Amino acid sequence: MMAVLTREEIDRFWRDGYLTVPNAVTPENLAALKRDFAAWVGESRAETGPYGDCIDGRPRFDLQPGHAATRPALRAVQAQTEFSDAYFEAMARSRMASMVADLIGPDVELHHTKINSKLPCGATEVKWHQDFCFTPHSNSDVVTALLMVDDVTPDNGPLEVAAGSHKGDLHPIWQDGIFTDAIDDDNAAAMQVRAETCLGPAGSVCLMHTRLAHGSAPNRSASPPHPFHLCLFSRRRRAPDAKSRADHPSGPVRGGEDRGVIRSEPCEMLRPQYPKTSFFAQQSAAERAAR
Repeated sequence: MMAVLTREEIDRFWRDGYLTVPNAVTPENLAALKRDFAAWVGESRAETGPYGDCIDGRPRFDLQPGHAATRPALRAVQAQTEFSDAYFEAMARSRMASMVADLIGPDVELHHTKINSKLPCGATEVKWHQDFCFTPHSNSDVVTALLMVDDVTPDNGPLEVAAGSHKGDLHPIWQDGIFTDAIDDDNAAAMQVRAETCLGPAGSVCLMHTRLAHGSAPNRSASPPHPFHLCLFSRRRRAPDAKSRADHPSGPVRGGEDRGVIRSEPCEMLRPQYPKTSFFAQQSAAERAAR
């Protein structure tokens, strides 16, 4: 397989913990992704709460509080590759998939997929966290691929990262005995001060190391042509090289060769809680209290 990323890009990823690359999917695939998502937003108008079923029993579609037929607020879709040919194509056969292999080797398997959507003038944000604390593995050769299905601008809640933080400490996402899926306020404030913003045109991908601290603000734009949404394809070296240390809703899509090896890195953290709905609901104090 011919490499997609240059040596300079690969070095930059391992130095900074992230890399943004344009044209990760074809124009035809991008158009199909947008059509599918627009159809799901339309379907959500008839719903009043989370709905649909994933293989693991969780709701497939998650709605932000305040959702209404006149102002739909579909904020998350779980495991969309299970039922969308367009999203499966992007996950399995796009340049994005090859980029992940360039970073961690050809033996790659899928961990999970989801869509995070931020509607205009909404309250949806992502608090600072590190993915590895939510999906721990025996080693950290885990790459999250955030596909920009719409243009990502400074106004519509882009990803913010603390470059180089993947080389530092793991910050707990349990606070005072409660699983918040977020770093404590003091460390989050320190991350915000050094934040770098990831922008790009639709079809770009941000490749992010699993230990990189990151978050994002709400979409503050008034009326973009499409609601900004990121399609997250979390990919890791196929088991048993990087073995999952916590339950997770989606099964693997494998590629490459099983080398019969388990590779471990020393780390210690509290076991995460299995998600009941979406990442956004888990980070919201008000929604946790309502459960």
